[in-house]
Amino acid sequence: MLWVALTLLAFALGVLAQARVRHPLMNPTLVATVLVAGVLLLTHTPYDGYAAEVRPISFLLGPAVVALAVPLYRLRALLAREWRALVIGGAAGTLVGVGADIFLPRLLRLSVEAQRSLMTASVTSPVALQLAPVTGAPPALAATLAVLSGLLGAMLLPHVLTWLGVRHPLARGIAVGSVAHGIGTARAREEGERTGAASSIGMGLAALLVTLVVAVLG
Repeated sequence: MLWVALTLLAFALGVLAQARVRHPLMNPTLVATVLVAGVLLLTHTPYDGYAAEVRPISFLLGPAVVALAVPLYRLRALLAREWRALVIGGAAGTLVGVGADIFLPRLLRLSVEAQRSLMTASVTSPVALQLAPVTGAPPALAATLAVLSGLLGAMLLPHVLTWLGVRHPLARGIAVGSVAHGIGTARAREEGERTGAASSIGMGLAALLVTLVVAVLG
């Protein structure tokens, strides 16, 4: 249980750091990732061994994702009225993101493995892992890039939206969920229930659309 305790402690430290220092880099997930990765490197612990030890935490990801449906149910009347804007906005955001993930790596002449892994960067890491055999991407790299995409989106996108003058909670939520999936949805939930619910919809649409794109291109 040592690694479980260390992981939970690292995340708790991230939450405390975020509460004390209002800065985009003080994201609890990012702080916990850096701390745990540092300990793994210092102790020469292989990731496979760590992943096996923290399986109880990984198991909780399933119920956590299902729990995202709670605000959707509570706000079902509002979301039903705005479903056209949510679907169009989520689909547009996801497709633009996927287009950038496909064409920019080619323009930058990245490796074939990186190009294939970036195709699924807009979806949450479990989906990216499931799609890796279809895209031919290394599963570990695909999952890592998906997590990095979520972290960057959660840290930067809310501030960019504010700078652009996007204030409506549904617009902010659908934008964050479309490109920053689960980590972004957790960040959107901090802004309010409506923002979090819209982000959940964006995350679901992203998973569906990216899967369809991969199926067509594959």
